Amino acid sequence: MKPIAIGYLRSDLSGAAQNWDEIRIRSLAKRYGYDLAKTIVFTARTADPVTGLITIVRRINAEAVLAPHRRHLGVEIPLALVGTCDVITVDDESTYARSYFAVHDRMFAP
Repeated sequence: MKPIAIGYLRSDLSGAAQNWDEIRIRSLAKRYGYDLAKTIVFTARTADPVTGLITIVRRINAEAVLAPHRRHLGVEIPLALVGTCDVITVDDESTYARSYFAVHDRMFAP
C-alpha cells in the first residue's frame, strides 16, 4: 500500500497555470510513490488555510502535502504543517520532513 499524499495550491497564485500545477503535483506524487488522494484548492480569501489543510491531512492520515511552490504555503513553510506531515514543493522538489522537524523541535524545547 502506497503512502497517501494531498496536493495543495492557491488558485490566486496559480492563476491560468492551475491545471498545469495540478498535473505537476500528480506527476511528482507518482514519481515519489505516493497515492494522491486529492488536491485541495484554496484562495487568498480562505480563512486559516493551514489549519484547514492540517485538518484534512489528519482526517485522511496523509503522509505528505505537495504544493507547486513554497509561496502557496505562505511566506514561510508552516511549522505546524511540517509537524503533521512532510511538505514537498514541486518546483524545486524540496522536502521539509516531519522527522527532521520532530528531532530538532525536541532539541530546542525548553
